[in-house]
Amino acid sequence: MRFLRRQGVFCHTCALAVFRDMQADTLVMGWWGPLSVFITPFTLLANLSALSGIRRIPAPVTPGWRPPLDPGRPVFRRPAGILALIPLALLGLLVLAVTALLVIGLVVGPSDGDGSGGADTGSVGATLDAGSCARNDASWPAQDLKPVDCGSPDARYRVIDPKSGSCASGDYAAYPQYSDDGTSFCLRPLKGRAP
Repeated sequence: MRFLRRQGVFCHTCALAVFRDMQADTLVMGWWGPLSVFITPFTLLANLSALSGIRRIPAPVTPGWRPPLDPGRPVFRRPAGILALIPLALLGLLVLAVTALLVIGLVVGPSDGDGSGGADTGSVGATLDAGSCARNDASWPAQDLKPVDCGSPDARYRVIDPKSGSCASGDYAAYPQYSDDGTSFCLRPLKGRAP
């Protein structure tokens, strides 16, 4: 990466020619470094401020001791400018895609399912009912409880509503988040099935 600056006394035509050459070179060669990908857009915008200064310079009226430079074609009518449209378009698409994804994420909100389109059965928000069955996809004491059909081979625990407020010996206590009213259910291991 390198930064070049041309200083001197220029007429309008010469300054425009130098600007167009340097801007075209930056558009083609400015992108090819790890940090240059991020710095080049700002450099191109900063160069536009130099262009506004060039536009304030009056055009030469009398010929000087040498003829003025040929400003050539505008930047985006040169082969270098046309080639530079590729990284500029990719950068624009990237910015547009990131912005669109952020907006979609804010509008839709967090996912509340596992992508199957059904009810949420894998998050702490899954609710259990007394008498139903469940499985734990985590290792105890961590809990990732999911309600399952009691006839399913995945069923490991019967959900019991503790009448006395505490679970019987050998039962596991489910977190209160797994019930609608915040009470803690007991999970009794089903016979013949390993927890």
